[in-house]
Amino acid sequence: MVVPCAETGVEVLTLFAFSSENWRRPKREIALLMELFFTSLQEEATKLSENNVRLRVIGDDSAFPSKLRGSIDEVQKLTQGNSGLTLVIAANYGGRWDITQAARALASQVAAGVMRAEDITEAAVEAHLSLGDLPDPDLIIRTGGEQRISNYLLWQLAYTEFFFTDSLWPDFTPAHLEMALNSYAMRQRRFGKTGEQVECVRGA
Repeated sequence: MVVPCAETGVEVLTLFAFSSENWRRPKREIALLMELFFTSLQEEATKLSENNVRLRVIGDDSAFPSKLRGSIDEVQKLTQGNSGLTLVIAANYGGRWDITQAARALASQVAAGVMRAEDITEAAVEAHLSLGDLPDPDLIIRTGGEQRISNYLLWQLAYTEFFFTDSLWPDFTPAHLEMALNSYAMRQRRFGKTGEQVECVRGA
């Protein structure tokens, strides 16, 4: 799905691979997921580079096996100079964790006298989030018939559009992607404004 997204002009694609809550699953399943993650990185590294894709992994990787952490670092370094689509993999990630670690970073700066508490703004918080240097998602595609966000990008999804599909992710095809993008293109994004205001801006 990475290549079809790149071909349609998508600049950033974020995939939720493993949540911080997924550690509650059976140990054998977790071990298989870790091995699958490692194997996929090894197999896809060259393809990502050939397609000018930059890989970035967000989340708390401290609980991952050292072999997996090493592979993540290796592929990120291999693709860091690529200028095409940015592929973000959220692994051992949770939206609450992300906001908490940003708050801790800001609290440390206040305690150290680097900044004042009253200087903490939305922009300051955002800058310390895992994706603080990237734009908020325009569209989130929720597969598998689920209709919840599952603790995913809680801060960034404030004005994100949603598309729900019963298709499971392994069965999600370029045709499904086209359907989602067409649905998104038909929507009017107001960001708190009225429809009339949005139309006035478009016509200006």
